[in-house]
Amino acid sequence: MAALIAENFRFLSLFFKSKDVMIFNGLVALGTVGSEELFSVVAFNCPCSPARNYIYGLAAIGVPALALFLIGVIWNNHTWNLVAECHKRGTKNFSAAATFLLFGSIMGRASVAPITWSVISLLRGEAYICALSEFVKPSSLDKFPAEYGAEVLAKFPCRDIPSNLTRFRDEVTRRLRYESQLFGWLLIGIVAVLVFLTKCLKHCCSPLSYRQEAYWAQYRSNEDKLFRRTAEVHSRILAAKNVKQFFGFVALDKEEKELVQEFPVEGVQPSPQWNAITGVYIYRENKGFPLYSRLHKWAKGVEGNGPTPEGHELLFLAS
Repeated sequence: MAALIAENFRFLSLFFKSKDVMIFNGLVALGTVGSEELFSVVAFNCPCSPARNYIYGLAAIGVPALALFLIGVIWNNHTWNLVAECHKRGTKNFSAAATFLLFGSIMGRASVAPITWSVISLLRGEAYICALSEFVKPSSLDKFPAEYGAEVLAKFPCRDIPSNLTRFRDEVTRRLRYESQLFGWLLIGIVAVLVFLTKCLKHCCSPLSYRQEAYWAQYRSNEDKLFRRTAEVHSRILAAKNVKQFFGFVALDKEEKELVQEFPVEGVQPSPQWNAITGVYIYRENKGFPLYSRLHKWAKGVEGNGPTPEGHELLFLAS
């Protein structure tokens, strides 16, 4: 039983660590939906007050979306590769198309969660109704009492109204919910069309075959996994050597002792090597041979980062 549970946890761990874009975006969207539902149940409370409803309703949609967008930018590896690139080399080696593509990749990946949040908020309609109820024109409501104005309309989302206005509250709520859901479905349609056109443009403009592009994605994923795993072991062994030099001994467990014996670490990589393998990388070839990453280019001893007469630049980043 314990082994079965361990296998299930291992599968879930591998699943959630997957670099596949569709799976990653799906998980982000699913998590955003759950967060929005929780927010609506626990935190959303319309103030039902003129001038406050509009600010609160828009903030309930916009502020979480902005926060999710910034988190998406922060979590994207391309963001920090771009920062490192600008800091070390500038963007003189990038064409305008490559620069546009890079920013588009960062913004597109970061937009999954905020768009999902906005769509779910619009489909639910609560924030939209709260924000715009006070702006409904009384003249558009048949036989609406003249003595009531925006102050009463602002209280419609809270149901704290005179009994003779219940019919009008239902009509206003239904009208605003219709508008909100319409905007939500339109947003879904627009995003779907943009994603479809982007995928078509990518495959039409890519100089790589489908199989080579898939191989490139697999290579980058495997390189990243192996690099992280090796860096973790290298740093642990180096730390063990330094601790031993300071104390005269180091307390290692059995696995760490085997690592120290199996992989002797003589020193650390100099900064120029780290700089050479850090930063933005867009697919390039050298004399007809593909270079799949900065590490691959460094290992082949290829200098520079700009396109050369013997090579070309792919205008799409790896997934």
